[in-house]
Amino acid sequence: MEIQYIKQIAITDYLQQQGYAPARVQGIHYWYYSPLRNERTPSFKVNTERNQWYDFGSGEYGDIIDLVCALHRCTISEAIRLLSGAKQVAHQDFSFGGERKIYERKLEILSAQPLSNPYLLRYIVERGIPLCIANRFCSEIRYNNTNRTYYAIGFSNDAGGWEIRSPYFKGCIAPKAITTISKGTDILQIFEGFMDFLSWQTLNPSSTCDTIVLNSLALLPRIQEKIKSYKQVESFLDNDDAGRKSFEVLKHFCPSIIDGGKATLI
Repeated sequence: MEIQYIKQIAITDYLQQQGYAPARVQGIHYWYYSPLRNERTPSFKVNTERNQWYDFGSGEYGDIIDLVCALHRCTISEAIRLLSGAKQVAHQDFSFGGERKIYERKLEILSAQPLSNPYLLRYIVERGIPLCIANRFCSEIRYNNTNRTYYAIGFSNDAGGWEIRSPYFKGCIAPKAITTISKGTDILQIFEGFMDFLSWQTLNPSSTCDTIVLNSLALLPRIQEKIKSYKQVESFLDNDDAGRKSFEVLKHFCPSIIDGGKATLI
């Protein structure tokens, strides 16, 4: 992978992949508890517009390569090798809020229609999602990527963007945002991604709860005010390090939150 593409990997994407969720978001500034040391007040800032980080506690700063060197105590060449194998890279996914302008040029939505492409229908069935559920919440998206046309399953967000999935691609058509599904209840369920949400709907087709699909753990701080109006909040985040750390962040927002993932295993 060329160095210019490596430097376009969003620092917020990489931190999420490593299990670090932002403590708060202020526009283009994402604040974290420093991943480089222990602290009680978040003082590690990421500027998503410049894709630069600064640790106010230690005075360290830099780009994505500098961060990997600091995190893993490795050389620049080793950091580049690690980043070359990163799951979320510049040409595969959008940064949060659509800051990476290169994507807006590469991915262009052409149309949105009901699901009909046989390859996409087969993919959704292979994921264990009935077509009746997929058709309720998803669309078939036709989009252009570097002068080629592709099809994907699309899940719309609150800002008019789309999360898109196919057997070969996982990404987003900006702007990046959460998805809110309101049914007028006082119970809220929170999911990390839309496939998790569709799986829940498959198992619980008569569910009447309000729903927030984060579409990215990095958007977690944006729901802090939204969840305060609910009598009961249930979390269904992934059972991995990132999911567990994000659940702890949710507990700060809502101390009475229920870990729905654990509850379903009892």
